[in-house]
Amino acid sequence: MITLTRINGQKLTINALLIELVEEAADTVITLTTGNKIVVKEKTADIVSLNQQFLQAIGLIAAAQKIEHTKEPLR
Repeated sequence: MITLTRINGQKLTINALLIELVEEAADTVITLTTGNKIVVKEKTADIVSLNQQFLQAIGLIAAAQKIEHTKEPLR
């Protein structure tokens, strides 16, 4: 889960695994796999960084690197 800030200043925490798309124009819009859209203050680079930290914390980045390195699926 990552914590972000809505445009009105309210904090919200979302499941980072549900992020499908992040678009940045005047505001940053996150589209979730559920189809819900959330407008936040954070910039795309910040969201990517938070998402990477989350994936590392739950071990998904290490698992992906192990698969890529060994070319074998994890057991």
